[in-house]
Amino acid sequence: MGCTTILVGKKASYDGSTMIARNDDSGSGHYMPKKFVVVHPEEQPRKYKSVISHVEIDLPDDPMGYTSVPNAVDGEGIWAASGVNEANVGMTATETITSNPRVLGADPLVTYQPAQDGKEEAAGGIGEEDIVSIVLPYIHSAREGVIRLGSILEKYGTYEMNGIAFQDQNEIWWLETIGGHHWMARKVPDEAYVVMPNQLGIDEFDLEKALKDQEKYQCTCEEYADLEYMCSADLKEFISKNHLDLSMDGALNPRDAFGSHDDSDHVYNTPRAWYMLRTLNPKTKIWDGVNAEFTPYSDDLPWCMIPEKKITVEDVKYVLSSHYQGTSYDPYASYGEKEQRGAFRSIGVNRTDFLSLIQMRPGMEKDCNILEWVAFASNAFNVLVPFYATIDTTPDYFSSTTREVTTDSFYWVSRMIGAMADASYKSSIFHIERYQERVMSKGHQLIGKYDALLEKESDAAKRMSLRHQANQEIADMVKKEASDTLNKVLYELSNQMKNAYSRSDA
Repeated sequence: MGCTTILVGKKASYDGSTMIARNDDSGSGHYMPKKFVVVHPEEQPRKYKSVISHVEIDLPDDPMGYTSVPNAVDGEGIWAASGVNEANVGMTATETITSNPRVLGADPLVTYQPAQDGKEEAAGGIGEEDIVSIVLPYIHSAREGVIRLGSILEKYGTYEMNGIAFQDQNEIWWLETIGGHHWMARKVPDEAYVVMPNQLGIDEFDLEKALKDQEKYQCTCEEYADLEYMCSADLKEFISKNHLDLSMDGALNPRDAFGSHDDSDHVYNTPRAWYMLRTLNPKTKIWDGVNAEFTPYSDDLPWCMIPEKKITVEDVKYVLSSHYQGTSYDPYASYGEKEQRGAFRSIGVNRTDFLSLIQMRPGMEKDCNILEWVAFASNAFNVLVPFYATIDTTPDYFSSTTREVTTDSFYWVSRMIGAMADASYKSSIFHIERYQERVMSKGHQLIGKYDALLEKESDAAKRMSLRHQANQEIADMVKKEASDTLNKVLYELSNQMKNAYSRSDA
């Protein structure tokens, strides 16, 4: 799965929020319909079985409800992907990442083996299909999410390399799997942001501190607020035994030790990180020209940086919608060298299934401080829509996606707008820009309206009703704007049909 992630610490965001966001992309030539729903405790299984790997896992008896963005069609499992639980913990999983033969030879991935040649079936490990469903309903902090997932990885293993983000009001943690059973996690610095394409990304890790602090992992006390690193208990021995540390000075660089540096990374992965960093820190480094400090081919791009200005929701949407605007690599460009256009894999690619941005706002009541922003289909042409996350249900326009193509589904309308606008880009792009500005502006306006109403209401049932009312009003607004935009881009594309003729009937 090709995905792109950005994580924003609370001191790096415009309003003190922690923000985690990820594009969830289908594989090449594939598109997966998605929906935005709430999973209630009674709907959560007590014994989980993976569709892909057939692994079976006993789950606790006390799950919490949580939001989810699962597949809308059967066949590949749940793929819950992103959500927020009743304890106000957010999670996005997963960013598929890369490794190298030394790691995968030392700790092979746990792949499913079907029954054949007289041998019994052997279950595989966990993967992207499973991770949110077996972790998010049971955790009460970002740190607790790291611990739960780490223990599951150690017991069952994984059949793929993945990066996972956990978030609460105070902290964001990023966990990366290492081979079949090992893992490491690093806290995102409060004043920084992190960008992640499909590569193992952590470039600095204090292994000795991570191992020394293991007794602190389960504690959220203020005295342990300095916890920055966590890892599997035997990671030091694993590295030493298999000669994985490639540093000359003894300072472990996980990206060198556990990651990849393939030629394909320089087309598919590093350009995305380069563009996001270049956009959010344009003056900090030299990104272009013969004197560039970092280029799209750089293997040493920073995992995290302090932004030059505080990061907004709009900034997150922009970088996750990127197709290298302002560079010669933009596939839509009418300037620059033609052979450079489309040279790199866009961030806002055609096969994006959805974008979820979880924003945890400070200084508010816990039942209304979290907004879950959702967009479907290619980000270059879609809109990001805010919803209160502490809810019992989601609007039908976002939750009713099926295999059937219909204008009653925001997923399918977004797909249609994107395909038509791409095919008529020059004449349709201004419709898209106006659509995006209107929805974002009205979204902020409606959230502001209901924040004010919620501030005056103390009754819990009425507060829940207000949140549902807000989400429905936002969905109704989006449906109207999307329908209007679909009509406009359909008109522009119709005018470009090859059988067009300028003379009207007499």
